Amino acid sequence: MIRDIKNICNTIIFEEVFRKYGKDVKRFIFFKTKDTDLTEDIVQDAFVKLWEQCKEAKYDTVKNYLFTIANNLFLNVAKHHQVIDKHQKGFVHENSNETPEFLYIENEFYQSLQNAIAGLTEKQREVFMLSRMEKKKYSEIAAQLNLSVKAVEKRMHNALIALREKINII
Repeated sequence: MIRDIKNICNTIIFEEVFRKYGKDVKRFIFFKTKDTDLTEDIVQDAFVKLWEQCKEAKYDTVKNYLFTIANNLFLNVAKHHQVIDKHQKGFVHENSNETPEFLYIENEFYQSLQNAIAGLTEKQREVFMLSRMEKKKYSEIAAQLNLSVKAVEKRMHNALIALREKINII
């Protein structure tokens, strides 16, 4: 009986591990995915995998083991999404009526835009990415960065001026 006290394969111990670490794993994965449904799926899969591998898990290190499982599952999902995105981008270009010249110009513009964004100051790039990529409002950015809305507006204004100059857009 003493042996079963720390055995993860014991359902009571497994439930204790779930109650103890379930919310932490969920927060950890949600921070990475920003998707509630995907987070739920990954956390559920992590605990299923822990149950399947309960003989290898030790009670003293189960937290690290569980977080490693969850992180690896997240990485697998992220890689899968990258493959899907890459395939879809290739599919769009293969079946489009766009000329090779247009595709070349589009690619050049994309590269110059990436270089221009990389050339912004860290503060400008941070505000620009939060606003344009994450679609946050200036007030949300101000709260997140502990700035005034005016400071966010100023950084965004300077970022846009710098981008226009670097990629020659009027």
